Amino acid sequence: MEFLIIPLVALGASLLTFFSGFGLGTLLTPVFAFFFPLELSVALTAIVHFLNNIFKYSLVGRYADKNIVIKFGVPAALSAFFGAWVLGVLSDIPSLYHYDLFGHQFEVVPIKVVFSILLIFFTLFEILPFFNQLQFSHRYLGLGGILSGFFGGLSGHQGALRAAFLSRAGLSKEQFIATGNAIALLIDISRIGIYARHMTIQNIHTNFFLIFLATLAAFLGAYLGNKLLKKLTIENIKIFVSCSLFFFGLALGLGII
Repeated sequence: MEFLIIPLVALGASLLTFFSGFGLGTLLTPVFAFFFPLELSVALTAIVHFLNNIFKYSLVGRYADKNIVIKFGVPAALSAFFGAWVLGVLSDIPSLYHYDLFGHQFEVVPIKVVFSILLIFFTLFEILPFFNQLQFSHRYLGLGGILSGFFGGLSGHQGALRAAFLSRAGLSKEQFIATGNAIALLIDISRIGIYARHMTIQNIHTNFFLIFLATLAAFLGAYLGNKLLKKLTIENIKIFVSCSLFFFGLALGLGII
């Protein structure tokens, strides 16, 4: 089943990331988490995310603002190291407690609680009017890079914060997408190096075909998103996806997933 569901979500998520703060990682990680441990899901998603960002950069990279990439992307890449390290620490902490409900036993573990909180927060960040209007001065680009990189390394949630900090940078739509893509690529390079310490060759080899399918689907989504860049609005889709992620986050935090 995962060989069908994960590539389909990868395609849709890669398409959505052209128009929304929701990125491939935000949408794909929860789906991987239905089939794999959460920390492995983040790492597998990061591989697909990285390969897809390379492909996206080949499509739109020429529009990237190099000055902003340096000011935002370098701090982001450095803080992504720390975020990825924290993920590894959380994955080693044992469960907090167990409880029974309707004849089933559920386990609440720190890594899922943290991921749940982040998922709910960034879902609200995407859909609530207050957060939608939130913008930061250009002089805070370095701070934005640190925050976006840290959460990108910890859970893959980097797009929404990045969008809030770049929204006042005076970029065109093409520049905004290309600059965000270049920054995300730097974060991916940084965090994958840390994730690799927690992933065995067996993890990669066993799931190679799934990673290949998800990456191929993400490539197709990126290609379609680039073609539809000037034509498509997806506000209703964003609301539906946000609600789905919100309830997934609750279930994750309660140990149901």
